[in-house]
Amino acid sequence: MVNRKTAKWIRKAHRYLGIFLGIQFLMWTISGMYFSWTDIDEIHGDHFKKSAPVRTSFNDLLGTTQLATKEFVQSLELLEIANEPYYWINEAQLYNARTGQRKNGISKEEAQQVANRYMLGNLDMAQIQLVDSVGPHHEYRGRPLPAYEISYETPQNLKAYVAVENGAFQTVRHRDWRWFDFLWMTHTMDYQGRDNFNTLLLRAFSLLGLITVLSGFVLWYISSPSIRKLKKKIK
Repeated sequence: MVNRKTAKWIRKAHRYLGIFLGIQFLMWTISGMYFSWTDIDEIHGDHFKKSAPVRTSFNDLLGTTQLATKEFVQSLELLEIANEPYYWINEAQLYNARTGQRKNGISKEEAQQVANRYMLGNLDMAQIQLVDSVGPHHEYRGRPLPAYEISYETPQNLKAYVAVENGAFQTVRHRDWRWFDFLWMTHTMDYQGRDNFNTLLLRAFSLLGLITVLSGFVLWYISSPSIRKLKKKIK
C-alpha cells in the first residue's frame, strides 16, 4: 500500500488541480452541451436566407479579348451584381461583361441588392455601413475586406456581409452564432483565432486534466475498503 505521506500528497495535488481546472472543465461541459443541442444550420443563419437565390440568365456577353485588360486570364467567374453580369478575373479584377469596363468595387445600393437575393424578403434593413478593418475577435474576421455590413431590424441583431471588391455575398451573423463563437473559443482555448487545436494552453490543460483524473483513480484505489479486504484475502 501507499504510505500516508504519499497518499496525502496525492490528495493535495488532486484537490488543487481540481480547483485550478474546474472552471475550464465546466466551460468544456457547457460548450459541449450547447453544441450538441443546437442545429448547426441555424447557427449558420440558414433560416434567415432563401433556400436558393434566384439566378438570372444573361446573353450577348463579351469575350475575354474584348475586356479592357491585357492580363492573362487564369481564372474567370461570372457574377451577378444588381441584375448586371460581371466577370471576376484572376480573383482580383471585376469587369462588366457587357461593356468590358473594369469596376472598382460596388456601391451600398448594389450591396443591398446582392443581400436581397440571399436574405428573406420579410426582413427590414436597419442600416448599411462600410467595414474597412476588423480585429481578431470580430464576427467577420478572416474574410475579404472592405465589406458592407448590412444590419436588419430583428431581435437577433442580424447582420449580412457583402464583399466590396466583387459583390460576393459572404456570410450571416446573429445572436446564436455569437454565443456559439464565444463557447467555441472557450472549448478550443484558442483566444485569438478560435480554430487552433494545438495551442500550448490547450495542451497544458489537457495534460493536467489527465493527471487529475488519474490521481482520482489512484486515490480511490488506495482508500477503497474493498481493495484492502481483497488484498488481505490474497495474502
